[in-house]
Amino acid sequence: MGFMDSQVLVALALSLIGGLSTSIGALFVVINQAPNLKMLGLLQGFAAGLMLSISFFDLAHNAINSIGFLKGNLWFFAGVIFFAAVANFIPEPAIAPTSDVKSKKKNKDEGGKNIMKKHQRQVLYSGIITAIGISLHNFPEGMAVFLGSMKGLRVGLNLALAIALHNIPEGVAVALPIYFATKSKWQAFKLATLSGLAEPLGVIIVAYLFPSSLSPEILEGLLGAVGGVMAFLTLHEMLPLAFDYAGQKQAVKAVFFGMAFMSASLYFLEISLPADLSL
Repeated sequence: MGFMDSQVLVALALSLIGGLSTSIGALFVVINQAPNLKMLGLLQGFAAGLMLSISFFDLAHNAINSIGFLKGNLWFFAGVIFFAAVANFIPEPAIAPTSDVKSKKKNKDEGGKNIMKKHQRQVLYSGIITAIGISLHNFPEGMAVFLGSMKGLRVGLNLALAIALHNIPEGVAVALPIYFATKSKWQAFKLATLSGLAEPLGVIIVAYLFPSSLSPEILEGLLGAVGGVMAFLTLHEMLPLAFDYAGQKQAVKAVFFGMAFMSASLYFLEISLPADLSL
């Protein structure tokens, strides 16, 4: 057991490096002056690209590869439908009822403030959603780091490095909207850090609870469903925000840039893995 434990410790340390790089991303946000809306829109677009790339090229793609096209798709759309149903019950943070109309009569300024408030709520919501999405994505990454460092330190290190690099923009994507909405640097930093800490959590759970409990097929399916959830979230929450703030043309560019960025970093993850261990 001692041997196993030391390896778990190494994996934990490595996944902490990966996880804490979300905090580095958050730091960038917090150090800068209050973000302007256009920048926020572009970053939301970029974050949407990251999320879409993760859900289609990573989670759904793996599910389809391992359990077949039909099953992979069924899981993916099960995730979509599940989340669409959930989203129906979550009150849309975007709507500030009645107060808007009344205040317009009182004076124009209040209305403006309310719109800002509504935006802030929406932005906060999308930041929290991103944090959840990224935590879910970091979770299997943590597992990968764990399995990778079982194969050897070099692999684990490369992996942690690759993950760290692609977690920095993820940290920005989480922290920026939250900072913007709450005006609190600490909140922004805290949430981004928490979403990064899903990574070592993944390690711990795999190391101690995993060996037999979940069949690989169900696990792949669930990850595919997470892909569906993330895709729905992105299209439902983040894209509209990006369009609002940055304008359609710019936002779409940012989305594809985000996708390309994430694909590149998934590719570097892949080549830093040894042949017999695939994500």
